[in-house]
Amino acid sequence: MPVVAIAGEQAILHADGGRASAVLPAAIEAETPRERVLLGMLEGRPLAGLLYEAGVADRIADAPSLSAQDLRSIAVQGTVPADELGMLAQAKSLLSWHARHRFCANCGNPTEPAAGGLRRDCRACGAQHFPRTDPVSIMLIARGDTCLLGRQKRFVAGSYSCLAGFIAPGETLEDAVRREVLEEAGIRVGRVSYVASQPWPFPSSIMIGCWGEALTEEIVLDRDELEDGRWFHRDELALMLERRHPDGLITPPPMAIANHLMRAWLTGRAGPAPGA
Repeated sequence: MPVVAIAGEQAILHADGGRASAVLPAAIEAETPRERVLLGMLEGRPLAGLLYEAGVADRIADAPSLSAQDLRSIAVQGTVPADELGMLAQAKSLLSWHARHRFCANCGNPTEPAAGGLRRDCRACGAQHFPRTDPVSIMLIARGDTCLLGRQKRFVAGSYSCLAGFIAPGETLEDAVRREVLEEAGIRVGRVSYVASQPWPFPSSIMIGCWGEALTEEIVLDRDELEDGRWFHRDELALMLERRHPDGLITPPPMAIANHLMRAWLTGRAGPAPGA
């Protein structure tokens, strides 16, 4: 049975004389997975997701056809085919959820996997628990020919991105966009439109990409959230995307939905995000 294998925070990749793949032909010999789930069907065969302890990534170092790499690097570097990124995201999110939710939140007793790993059941009280996905709004806010970008302290030097934040309970997507931008940058936003979405398995988010129309211009930063924020003209943004900005300013890599939102705004075209 083909499998997608995760060891700690790394994916186990398979390569047999060609490009690396996230799909292994079978489970890793002599290693016992901590968790297993059914991801679906692949070319008419069941595809399993397996979670191994982190040490497996080191123990397969000498295996001729196996390697380990963290998921962010895989996505940024394009290590595996684009259509396999969704498999990795699904496996990472589901397996991480199982590892963190072994006990019933209702009564505290152990739960067990059910429905191929898409649910955990509590025999003691009958409660059923389902995988969580945390919705995050990420938005490109525009005013005429300029757009609002910011950077956090943890970003690599010179990198600017779209603002983003978790959607609060009971909040619409549009209101989440308006609230986050007002809180982080002091900008009031009017019209909001959906563009695209992207799974983000760190550990289990869905990034919901939007465009928003700024109603005000003066930026007032929340310094706890952003180190810097400014308006960028579309010509300057194009240079950043092409890695040709005179001051070395850059954007997130092409696999990130932020990059997609920027390019879609420059061209006026919306569409699926990378890996969607």
